[in-house]
Amino acid sequence: MTKVKKEKTVEEETGGTEKSYQELIANINPIANPLASRKLSKKLYKCVKKAAKVKQIRRGVKEVQKFINKGETGIVIFAGDTLPIEVYCHLPIMCEDRNLAYAYVPSKVDLGSSAGSKRPTCVIMVKPHDDYKEAYDECLEEVTSLPKPI
Repeated sequence: MTKVKKEKTVEEETGGTEKSYQELIANINPIANPLASRKLSKKLYKCVKKAAKVKQIRRGVKEVQKFINKGETGIVIFAGDTLPIEVYCHLPIMCEDRNLAYAYVPSKVDLGSSAGSKRPTCVIMVKPHDDYKEAYDECLEEVTSLPKPI
């Protein structure tokens, strides 16, 4: 007897069913402010993807915190569905102290996959670079125009 390979369905190829923006917003934590819109979230994911290709990102709480303390600049992107929030609740304050632009996106799974990782990521810092300067500047302008929490 020979084994018959089962053909993959479209759902399996994309990694399951994709959730809509509204479903992702339902799971965000209370400190996720300023939250990026659907359009800005897509732009941020694309910018992260471009930065990951040229290795201009910092991934994870520990690494991002270290480089914020060292004075590195860039856009800090947080995942809004990270629990417990104590994991990274000190980082937005550090960003405000150093005048770094930051925003929350709804999904840590999407944030991790846009960085080229199979694991979810709760925070990423995108550093400026000449290869994706237009996308970076556009994202920086939109993130800085978001209303800051009080």
